[in-house]
Amino acid sequence: MRYRVQSTHLDRPPRSAIVPKVWPSPQKKSEDQTQKLAQNTKKWGQTLMDAGWTCVPSVILERQHALGLDSVDVNILLQLASYWWYSDNPPYPSIKEIAERISVHRSTVQRHLRRLKDFGFIEITERFDPAKKKGQLTNQYTFKGLIQETLPFAEEKIAEREERRRESREKGRRKRPKLVAKTGGRSE
Repeated sequence: MRYRVQSTHLDRPPRSAIVPKVWPSPQKKSEDQTQKLAQNTKKWGQTLMDAGWTCVPSVILERQHALGLDSVDVNILLQLASYWWYSDNPPYPSIKEIAERISVHRSTVQRHLRRLKDFGFIEITERFDPAKKKGQLTNQYTFKGLIQETLPFAEEKIAEREERRRESREKGRRKRPKLVAKTGGRSE
């Protein structure tokens, strides 16, 4: 599916035009998540899944251009997300480790982190160890801005999917003409 590049929110439908999704019950949702995880295991294999995996909304990857992200930005976001295990414990990897993982210089990572911060996609919190005189620890990163900026794209995608489903259901309900066998010009 092709997406058009949108640099502003002006040409998107208002949020009120998007029908809210009815979420499944927690038990149903848990069963769905278990099935999806099993599908991921089938795709990637048990060994790779056991080694660890990272959850990232597809819409961030699909709409990276519209968000103004380049490949290094996305790679850094993926690296940060790989350290984000719990919603209430933002990731705090070192710049050195991110640089080593993606094979770029530390200054490249620093430059892109500043860019992501300037765009409002991430917040960077400096951490210090009060017990040490030179006690700066690794920075902590939150994705609040990225989540907010990506929401309209996600809502648009959900609305498009729901529209396709609705069209598909309506197509299935249409009455089809009955075929009548004719012999010698007469219908039976």
